[in-house]
Amino acid sequence: MSFSLDPDFSKALGKFGDLLDTLAEAPIGDVETRRKNGAVVTQALFQGRTFPPNVTFRDFALESADHNEIQLRWYQKADSKPGSAILYIHGGGLICHNISRYDLVVARYVATSGVPFLSVNYRKAPEFPYPIPVDDCYRALIWLAQHAQKLSIEPTRIGIMGDSAGGGLAAALAIMARDKKGPPLAQQILLYPMLDDRTITPDPLLLPFITWTYEDNLTGWTAYLGNQVGSPTVSPHAAPARLQDARDLPPAFIDVGELDIFRDEDIQYARQLTDAGVSTELHVRPGVIHSWELFAPDIPISQRAFSDRVRAIQQI
Repeated sequence: MSFSLDPDFSKALGKFGDLLDTLAEAPIGDVETRRKNGAVVTQALFQGRTFPPNVTFRDFALESADHNEIQLRWYQKADSKPGSAILYIHGGGLICHNISRYDLVVARYVATSGVPFLSVNYRKAPEFPYPIPVDDCYRALIWLAQHAQKLSIEPTRIGIMGDSAGGGLAAALAIMARDKKGPPLAQQILLYPMLDDRTITPDPLLLPFITWTYEDNLTGWTAYLGNQVGSPTVSPHAAPARLQDARDLPPAFIDVGELDIFRDEDIQYARQLTDAGVSTELHVRPGVIHSWELFAPDIPISQRAFSDRVRAIQQI
């Protein structure tokens, strides 16, 4: 029996059918069209949703390794208690989006979990290719650890979290922090992470369902890695699926839809982590696509996923 969409998700996705049909065609390598399409979709996804009244945020400026300014945004509940914190890395295929587009996503996690989040506005490819985006994230992690006392957090209770490209950057950041003996990480929460630059061959069973396509994937990875994409020399700090030794990485929570082109690389990464003795919780959600919960946050499968993620956040 072939794959099919979760019935509740199929009904919710139908509301976006006309919008998705109007998006401009983007050939491989066309970053600007993908940025414009992404802006249209995210605006539609969050239309009518409100920022939680019990969450506030404030911005900080961080100097990058090349002396540019990186924007950081700290989200916190009014009654939050000293304890853990999350560094959040937003998605966008390595080429688009920013922290403001993710305000409602991050604020909802903060409002429900009670755990404060720091979001990093890392720079995007192709203008800023590897290693600049992951280096920006690493500097944000160091900043968070160094400001732990001022922010009333425990430096040993810092986790990292990201979705899609942000999930891939979070996984890369965990590897980088281990290799550089950087701040210790208590947890990595990876939501349908983009891990492998070699995922470019279409799976015919997935083609009827995908929204983030193989052409999108090749465009994002090529913008990030240039002519090194797919080569044997790619570092796991760039593409975590290239990792050879997963020992001593932080515990992982991985969440992916079964109709996502990242499904197999995410399952393989979870296996690699567990083979190395890294405690790993893996969820493969039936009948849903990439970023499904942004399209349909209120359906049962999205609510279950959200509850699982909040539990992982609160365990830090």
